[in-house]
Amino acid sequence: MDQSIKVIIGGKDYPLKASSPEMEHFMRIAAEQINQKLETYNAKYPDLSVADKLAFVCLQEAVNRLSAQKKIANMNAEVDSFLNETSTYLQKIETK
Repeated sequence: MDQSIKVIIGGKDYPLKASSPEMEHFMRIAAEQINQKLETYNAKYPDLSVADKLAFVCLQEAVNRLSAQKKIANMNAEVDSFLNETSTYLQKIETK
């Protein structure tokens, strides 16, 4: 059952629905992180609108997500390579 929550982003209240306590926790942490990044952009770019600063936050998050996806793909490739090498090694041992 969805739980109604309220988060504040950029000084504005947003009523939301969280599907679980864990999701609520994640939403609150995400809102806090967004607000922290907005504060950073407020200091750097005081003349820009909140919408522009939120666009910067979105861009930064999208870049971070793409970077993380690439790292995960590289790690998965390394794991696959290791598993193949291990399998080959074990097969050689078994045939002796």
